[in-house]
Order: sequence, then structure tokens, then C-alpha cells
Amino acid sequence: MRKFGLIGFPLSHSFSPAFFAEKFSKEGIVGCSYEAYPIDSIDKFPQLLSDKPNLEGINVTIPYKKAVIPFLHQQTEPVRKVGACNCIKIRDGKLTGYNTDVIGFKKSLSPKLLKIHKKALILGTGGSAAAVAYVLEELGINYYFVSRKNNEEKNSVSYKELTKEIVEESKLIINTTPLGMYPQVDSCPDIPYQFLTTDHYLFDLVYNPGETLFLKKGASMGAAIKNGADMLIIQAEESWNIWNEN
Repeated sequence: MRKFGLIGFPLSHSFSPAFFAEKFSKEGIVGCSYEAYPIDSIDKFPQLLSDKPNLEGINVTIPYKKAVIPFLHQQTEPVRKVGACNCIKIRDGKLTGYNTDVIGFKKSLSPKLLKIHKKALILGTGGSAAAVAYVLEELGINYYFVSRKNNEEKNSVSYKELTKEIVEESKLIINTTPLGMYPQVDSCPDIPYQFLTTDHYLFDLVYNPGETLFLKKGASMGAAIKNGADMLIIQAEESWNIWNEN
């Protein structure tokens, strides 16, 4: 039996186990299993590997995308540059880290991306935010990180510092925080939504619910919106490709 899985905490509402169960069933993939492995500390990761010696691949989610890096034997370029890993291939006891957030976000973002989207706001500063920044740099889009606290870095602002001018010129806004994720559906990033226009494009990495309060507020101002569902599917398929490469 080929074994694959997901680490993170908590994992009660995780997308991956159901996705892979359906994939295996629909595509007639036999002799494979995919399980969720909730660990409440990254320090328990080595024990998990010891307990599950047949694991060939692991997805990594919140809060371990950065914390898992010291356990890797090899890292791909996106992992090194982003400083976050969400996919691990295991071969002969060696762990190689990948970042499929980068591929998933780029492919999912692109269909609605226009030439007017030259500046962006990245809401959040975690591992997913770093992957988003990596993609925006590849696309030549300037950006600010937006966080709750004041940050000394030149491309970072706090939510309180978001002016009408900054919002109006930043026509692409990406939420990488868990705000609005089920079951906390009544929360959203604290940006001045009244300054949004029909030229804005709001992308939310959250996929449950399909339309978060962040996206609803954007849509009410005429902005283009998209959730993280496509990104998740692209990421999952890319993980499968990675695990099955020679």
C-alpha cells in the first residue's frame, strides 16, 4: 500500500483527504491511501515519520509550512525563496520540500488578471503570503504586505495605515489570512472596502465558504472576486504529480 498524508493542526475541516479519496475512486487508482495526521507540535513530526515508514508524500498546512523546513534534506528553489513548504516527497528516507502554493496561486489568479492590476495588497504575512509575493514578483506586480502591527519594512503597512490612495491604486487585493473561514464566517480583513471600485480584483485563499465576507464586500462594490477552490485543486494535483515523478 502506497501511503500519503497531510500534517497540520487542526485538520477537522481539511480538503485534502476527501479530494484524494475521490480521486483514487474516480480514476481507478488502487493500492494508495491518504490520511490526515493532526499533530499539535512540529516536534512530533519525526515520530510520525518513524511510525509511518511507508509514507511517500506529505502535504503540509497551517501552522507548519515554515516550521517543517528544518526537517527537509533538500529544498526546491520556491521553498528556499519563499521560506515555506507545503509538499514533501519522501524517497529512500530523504525529504524533499516543494511549494505548490506558488503554482496553484499563479494558475488560479491568472484568468481574471488584467493589465490594470499593477499594484497589490497582500493581507497577511504567513507562509501563504510569502508564496503569493513570490508569484507577484514573477508577474512584475508591486505589492504591500498588510498586517495588524506596524512593520519597519518599506513594502509593509498596517491595516490602520491603509489610505484611500493606497487602496485605489492597489487594484489587486489577496487575502492570505484565515479570516472568514468556516466556522468564523462573520469575520473579514479590516480594510476600507468603501474605496473599492469595479477595477479591483479580490482573491481569497479561503475556499470554505465559497464566498467569504471579504469577497461579498468586494462584490458589492463591483469588484471581480475569486476564492481559493481552484487553487486547492491545482495544488493537490501538482502534489500527486510530484509524488509520482521518478
